[in-house]
Amino acid sequence: MSEPTQGARRLRVIVADDQAAVREPLAAVLGLSDDIEVVAAAADGTEVLAAVAAGPVDVVLMDLRMPVMDGTEATRRLTEEHPEVAVVVLTTFADDDSILAALSAGARGYLTKNAGRQDIARAIRAAAAGQSVLDREVQDRLLATVRTKPAAAPAPVQALPGDITPREREVLALIGQGLPNRAIAQQLFISEATVKTHINNLFAKADIRDRADAVRRAIAAGLA
Repeated sequence: MSEPTQGARRLRVIVADDQAAVREPLAAVLGLSDDIEVVAAAADGTEVLAAVAAGPVDVVLMDLRMPVMDGTEATRRLTEEHPEVAVVVLTTFADDDSILAALSAGARGYLTKNAGRQDIARAIRAAAAGQSVLDREVQDRLLATVRTKPAAAPAPVQALPGDITPREREVLALIGQGLPNRAIAQQLFISEATVKTHINNLFAKADIRDRADAVRRAIAAGLA
């Protein structure tokens, strides 16, 4: 059963994976969601760009290792040429280089192929709403990378603005610990919808781009 939609219109999604044995079943399964419509399937980055140009498209579910043009380059091109289209990475690779390259290219979400259909659908909805979703394994690796990175020449970090509320600081601290929205809601005894509101306000006030950026800001501010 699908989660509630953000509106009457179904989200238009492209599934990109070079393996037909992955791409086709995934497109079929996602199409079972009431609020998701798979409008195209692509085997490489060039096919993704062509399908987006033919549009309209809301979200691309992007594999990373593809021939002709890989997912990272396709994500970078989409971010530059079609910033209204969100990218959620779905890959078997969760190494530091792949994660950081994809997020730096503009991906709003990063999941491994261990994710279930409901997790993937939630990530698509979140990306379409301008939010970020990272697989727990990805969050853990990102945290480890930030915490162990040599501090010889640290980049300047923007301080948190003074109008951040105590509750928003708590939410940022929990994001910095790698907790997803549901766990944050349980920890603070508030609804998941309220957590999303705090995150949206926090990101706007502190000029935080995505969840990965929020993790870095939380650590830099001594909250995680």
